[in-house]
Amino acid sequence: MGHFIVLDLEWNQSSGGRETSMDRLPFEIIEIGAVKLDENLRIISEFSRLVRPQVYKTLHYKISEVTHLSQEKLEQQGERFEKAMEDFLSWCGTDFRLCTWGSMDLTELQRNVVYHGMELPFGKPLFYYDLQKIYGLIRGDGRRESLDTAVEELGIEQGRPFHRALDDAWYTGLVMGKMDFYSMMEYFSVDYYQTPEIEEEELRLKFPTYAKFVSRTWDTKEELLREKQVTDVMCCKCRRLLKKKIRWFSVNQKQYFCLAVCPEHGYVKGKLRIKRSEDGSVFAVQTVKLTDEAGVELLVHRCEEAKKKRAERAKAKKEREEDKDSVLSLFLFSIVSTSGAVSGRIPYPGLGKNAWPLLRQTGGNRNGCGRI
Repeated sequence: MGHFIVLDLEWNQSSGGRETSMDRLPFEIIEIGAVKLDENLRIISEFSRLVRPQVYKTLHYKISEVTHLSQEKLEQQGERFEKAMEDFLSWCGTDFRLCTWGSMDLTELQRNVVYHGMELPFGKPLFYYDLQKIYGLIRGDGRRESLDTAVEELGIEQGRPFHRALDDAWYTGLVMGKMDFYSMMEYFSVDYYQTPEIEEEELRLKFPTYAKFVSRTWDTKEELLREKQVTDVMCCKCRRLLKKKIRWFSVNQKQYFCLAVCPEHGYVKGKLRIKRSEDGSVFAVQTVKLTDEAGVELLVHRCEEAKKKRAERAKAKKEREEDKDSVLSLFLFSIVSTSGAVSGRIPYPGLGKNAWPLLRQTGGNRNGCGRI
């Protein structure tokens, strides 16, 4: 079966904020920590390396506060990233499965590897165990709890500090060993740093309670949403193509929901997330799962709320356009007035309600006429 590698990273960022941050490397790794677990989920080995910063050479004050690391210590004891990574991979061995608390570490690790011109050491797709997600599934509520909360809930003795890479990896390994990991082992995760590029690389993953589809990348969201494989919904149990009862609707332009019905398994809820890859292209992650009457009611309510918000946005947009026309009408009216070409009362076409304060200043009235 091999062994499990529980990984944790600490990273630095630009002390000048986003304006001075590098798009290719928003977070620079400054510490790698990991523990190795056997098939009985016992910790059998530890790994720790400090990494000398090469991009963001000033330690962000928040990072220093949380980790208690100093710039001086990183400079004196830290190794170059390339050497630390080579040591880590050598320590991992050949037959292992990666585990993390959360979904960010492996993405940032690969991003740092690519930045430093190293070859990616992991396969594509990269499957791993997100122990934070699995812990939420075991608890039954699916919530993503912090590591220290899980440690406290499981009654694990807190003999080390938190927020250092090795210490957090060590606590994560203890949580993994104490929770019923093997009962939820089927719920592995996939890292999205290396995205599918062609149709043959697209992923269709089946889990006990849901199914997931990861599309290849497209240049634009419009192209992506025209792709039938992205918007078609199949039952997560029997893989039958389903007819939608509620078509895909958006709540924030990044997440879409729909409702379909399987003749054999009942209501199926679909969720579509639009994500952006490293090169700026977009891809979709579609998740489908069975739902009950309460889930249907919630989805219907979400759909109605989304309709209301769209109507409100459309109304506000129309009023803004009307106000622009009103201001233009006032401007033209003032030109005509000062030229002496027109006298008497003239209409104000398409006058929006927000422009009436302007009209009152020029002697206008709500009958659409103004005095010269």
